[in-house]
Amino acid sequence: MTTVLLTGFEPFGGDARNPSEEAVAEVGREWSGPETLVTAALPVAFDAAAEELRRLVVQHAPDLVIATGLAGGRDAVTPERVAINLRDARIPDNAGQQPADAPCVEGGPAAYFSSLPVKAIVRAIADDGIPASLSHTAGTFVCNHVFYAASGLAAAHPGLRAGFIHVPWSTETVPDDSPALPTATIARALALALRAALDSEEDLAVPAGTLH
Repeated sequence: MTTVLLTGFEPFGGDARNPSEEAVAEVGREWSGPETLVTAALPVAFDAAAEELRRLVVQHAPDLVIATGLAGGRDAVTPERVAINLRDARIPDNAGQQPADAPCVEGGPAAYFSSLPVKAIVRAIADDGIPASLSHTAGTFVCNHVFYAASGLAAAHPGLRAGFIHVPWSTETVPDDSPALPTATIARALALALRAALDSEEDLAVPAGTLH
């Protein structure tokens, strides 16, 4: 039986709610398989988040890991293409840690590319009428750190594929006039991403780069 691990994040930065956590929970409630889906909310803390992800991978031995997080200000669901070995926090994490110019893993690779079919995921979401685009930066906060940790686990476990998807604010959680999508729409996008990742052995050979 194929097992999938899908994670979101707890609230951070003074926000009461995190749309990634709520959308992931909705995917879990509505999932009908046939794969086994494990969902979890990670702490927004560099060390604790990576450790919890490792624990979940050891416990459940998933074939696929998709971590998700909030990118407030973005207007689309954005699969990430690359995780970089850098922690440079503009704000403290929920544990009060604020690293500057520190590696995610000392001596680790400078970067990992996602092992998900990111272009196929974008296509699947966009074809359903949901705004989606490929992102080439996951930032340097806890989202990128978890993406890097997931990619390292995939590199160490043959057969495991892993990646990260950023989501915008939900209309139920947005604190200002930032772009937002309904939680149900974000959840639908994540479910489509899971199916595309499970069904696509190779990514689409189509342009998806940026000029800046």
